[in-house]
Amino acid sequence: MYVCLYYFDMEITIDVAQKLGLQPEEFTQIIKILGRTPNFTELSAYSVMWSEHCSYKNSIKWLKTLPRDGSKLLVKAGEENAGLMDIGDGYGVVFKIESHNHPSAIEPFQGAATGVGGIHRDIFTMGARPIAALNSLRFGNLKDNKTQHLVSGVVHGIGHYGNCFGVPTVGGEVYFEDCYHTNPLVNAMSVGIVRLGDTVSATAIGVGNPVFIVGSATGKDGMGGAAFASADITENSMEDLPAVQVGDPFQEKKLLEACLEIIPTGAVAGMQDMGAAGIICSTAETSAKGEVGMKIDLDKVPTRQKNTATGGTGMKPWELLLSESQERMLLIINKGRENEVIKIFEKWDIPCSQIGEVTNDKMLRFYMHKELQAELPAESLVLGGGAPVYERKYNEPRYFEQIKAFDPDKITVPKDLKSIAEQLISLPNIASKRWIYNQYDSMVGTGNTNTNQPSDAAVILVRETPHLAGQAGKGLAITTDCNSRYVFADPYIGCMIAVSEAARNIVCSGGKPLGVTNCLNFGNPYDPEVYYQFVYAIKGMSEACKKFDTPVTGGNVSFYNQSPSGPVYPTPTIGMVGVLDNMDDKMTLDFKTSGDVIYLLGESKNDINSSEYLHKICGVEFSPAPYFNLEEEFLVQQTVTNLIKNKLIQSAHDISEGGLFVTLAESAFHRNLGFDVTAPLSINGEGQGVRADAYWFGEAQGRVVVTVKENEVIEFKKYLKDISFEKLGIVINDKIIIDKEDWGNIFYWKEKYDTAIEKYFKNYLPE
Repeated sequence: MYVCLYYFDMEITIDVAQKLGLQPEEFTQIIKILGRTPNFTELSAYSVMWSEHCSYKNSIKWLKTLPRDGSKLLVKAGEENAGLMDIGDGYGVVFKIESHNHPSAIEPFQGAATGVGGIHRDIFTMGARPIAALNSLRFGNLKDNKTQHLVSGVVHGIGHYGNCFGVPTVGGEVYFEDCYHTNPLVNAMSVGIVRLGDTVSATAIGVGNPVFIVGSATGKDGMGGAAFASADITENSMEDLPAVQVGDPFQEKKLLEACLEIIPTGAVAGMQDMGAAGIICSTAETSAKGEVGMKIDLDKVPTRQKNTATGGTGMKPWELLLSESQERMLLIINKGRENEVIKIFEKWDIPCSQIGEVTNDKMLRFYMHKELQAELPAESLVLGGGAPVYERKYNEPRYFEQIKAFDPDKITVPKDLKSIAEQLISLPNIASKRWIYNQYDSMVGTGNTNTNQPSDAAVILVRETPHLAGQAGKGLAITTDCNSRYVFADPYIGCMIAVSEAARNIVCSGGKPLGVTNCLNFGNPYDPEVYYQFVYAIKGMSEACKKFDTPVTGGNVSFYNQSPSGPVYPTPTIGMVGVLDNMDDKMTLDFKTSGDVIYLLGESKNDINSSEYLHKICGVEFSPAPYFNLEEEFLVQQTVTNLIKNKLIQSAHDISEGGLFVTLAESAFHRNLGFDVTAPLSINGEGQGVRADAYWFGEAQGRVVVTVKENEVIEFKKYLKDISFEKLGIVINDKIIIDKEDWGNIFYWKEKYDTAIEKYFKNYLPE
């Protein structure tokens, strides 16, 4: 990594600052803040704290426009390490999603593993116990050996850390597109539960209070990781391997239990995990938030490298400050209660060392060998203080002209729909991801109810909350969603769709959408076309979140997801949490009984835009986003909620990738049932009305397939006054019949769906 090229006593110039990732004007600003030229340790601190990864300097202007208020929101967005929302009965849900893209591109196993570890620390830093993990992954073409290597490493890393740590991985999504070949996306989400009143803030308070570092010893792994995540991936990025951290899930499990034991004692005044930028970030953020300073003795930080006094090379001050070694926390302890804290951490065999104390002058002072190594105003390092904020130029991408020029009439409607369906069901973006999720422990430690009962969102029984008399208990419905090809086609509409699909998945599972966390993955923000994608995605997210009353509780911005061949698709991943006040309201997607009537809620459209069919089968790269109407979407979701509450439907599954046919097939697979369905008479292959390929394979939004008992159809229809709907057919035993044509046994289709991805991994069998 570049930081290894320089030493503490070298002359500090603009050239040095630029090689550390700072702009010339930022170097000038630092000199103005300090009233002098910084030394190398101080400059290194600013280089990571003012990186995009830590400061959000190119995104904060637009992030502030997102809806961040709501009656259930218990902390303001960005105020703490994760979002906190009220779920009733005296409990709150804590949740957040973050990226670990660049590390995973270089070292997929550790990159993904430490991403999981880091996001869980954000949750228990607030006093909550993590109960579920999800992920959102993007890779290149699965036929490519490099992609297979990355997928195998990332999946193994997620599974290893999560399984060992003891938190179930309950859901997620995986997409494969050529643009992610060099720069995969690895987004990890954690969800936890906390009793209201038992939370702890990431704030330093109390002048004279001791400052502790607890957890693993500090090493040279992860040096400059925040800055590394704020640069494009190139062919030379492999040389930056020290930027990839190394994780230890067993150590983190002990750290979790020790922290959750110490918090209720009241001995802890503040707590902050050490993720990006390590000690400098945790001390700066907690001090700035508490409007205090700290005096830190770096000699007291436990290290893996031998001290110079014992013959080792030791670690330099800037290395100690920037190290991103995992499984570490910064604790501010109420003075006089140090021994209580030490005893609890000793019980869990967790290293625990006092490294400093809180001061009253808002300055961070770092000492080593009794000499002052760095003296910095805490506020100047953080967002909202001295960190720069930029307003970047943006303009409409040139490729929009190709999108506008798309003419669906030039796509011939296929005669053999069955052949198209066979190709679709085997596409990696559609096919079963069981090769992946079978490597995750989805049941450890909690009540994941999805493993044997599939639903659009993962549903978790919240065991900690008291169950009311006669109720099955409270649950959470959680999901991650984003079709980045839709966002590429239209950032505004595409991001509204991402929010809406997340809400739709929660609603179809019986939940009420509560709040959003986001992971905004884009290319280089200095590219006006990339920044246009970012700005309009934010606008679309705002619009949809307001409609669904799902405030944005926080999240992560990941720019520079770009290689020499260009940026990735704009990928604003939405993590959404919903609540089931009564688990009896849980709804699943699988057909239940032969003879049940199948209905489509929402209107079929003559639309093949941006569908898997058009993109992968027809080979069309540029087309508009699929049909979407926010008001229609909202009404369909309200209707589904009312139907579930009144016990009038047997299953619910939203239409997404692959269109109506894939939705029907996925609903049939779980119980090996089939379906006999017929398109309306207006469907034909001549371009009049709705095209046959659009009807079966189009991805127009705002549609849900439900099943109803035959004797409840009349009552069911009473709830459909405000939306379009149509009867499709009935559930049958084990065949697929489309327009009276026998398409074969359900087991034939299920085998294609289940094994499509597995066939690529004959050389990468799960351990």
